[in-house]
Amino acid sequence: MTALITREELAAAIKAEAVTVLDTLGGEYYAQQHLPGALALPPADVDTRATTLLPDRDAAIVTYCSNPACPNSGQVADRLTQLGYTDVRKYREGIQDWVEAGLPTESA
Repeated sequence: MTALITREELAAAIKAEAVTVLDTLGGEYYAQQHLPGALALPPADVDTRATTLLPDRDAAIVTYCSNPACPNSGQVADRLTQLGYTDVRKYREGIQDWVEAGLPTESA
């Protein structure tokens, strides 16, 4: 099971530029709104894009999707772990929680 990260921990890690954040929704959802600096990596693209997008398998990575009901962040986190990434966590509450907390987002 993938370790979780809180909103506060994630916000601090983003501010410190100490984490790679992955938006697992991708497509139009990513284009409309994503966490600051997040990269788009939906589940269907993990096997083909992970090594290029994430060359350091020991770097801190956080996945997120829309909210706790969305399975994408867990699927991507699990697959990255299977591929040998060692520091993968999931922001279970997702972008919905982030926006409701009034934190900044970006758009493509």
